[in-house]
Amino acid sequence: MHQDVAELNILREAVYRVMPLTEPVWNDFAAGWQPVSYKRKEVITAAGEVERYVYFVLDGLQRIYHIGENTREATLLFSYARTFSGIADSFQLQQPSRFYLETLTASRMLRLSFGDFSDLMERHPSLERWGRLATAGALSGLLERYVDILTFSAEEKFRGLLTRSPHVLQLIPHKYLASYLGLDPATFSKLLASVKL
Repeated sequence: MHQDVAELNILREAVYRVMPLTEPVWNDFAAGWQPVSYKRKEVITAAGEVERYVYFVLDGLQRIYHIGENTREATLLFSYARTFSGIADSFQLQQPSRFYLETLTASRMLRLSFGDFSDLMERHPSLERWGRLATAGALSGLLERYVDILTFSAEEKFRGLLTRSPHVLQLIPHKYLASYLGLDPATFSKLLASVKL
């Protein structure tokens, strides 16, 4: 498939925010990414499947979620334009996923296969370091969110979301935001009506 220079430049910006690469390493890394498109509400990776790709979102909105034994869904993460996506633990460990990756809107992405990712890491030690730093950054964000979920009141969680990402109220259906915050939809609606920043 043909690679779009503008799309690769957007990817490059995101990669370099983690750590700059030398030009030869970047060129090798960039060559492995392939464009892919998905329709709205399409499951990209299902629980039980092994994640074969890491994704970079060009357009669209996705979520990672879990379905509990009681069939209740828990939204864990959202990804959107200019962010990386995929089931990271399944990808890195090549073990079956416990989670689903689903598009909430039609989505265009670049993807890199696990085989290509592994080959690149072996050839370029700086990419191994880049991957480690990217994973550490993602883990730091997840731990921060975990503390919020365990220690914040419903209103504090809601205010935190609005402070960090006010745009999500227009982008993401409220039932998924409620799930992401660990709130029932009725509580989320009350907070939406009463909390002003």
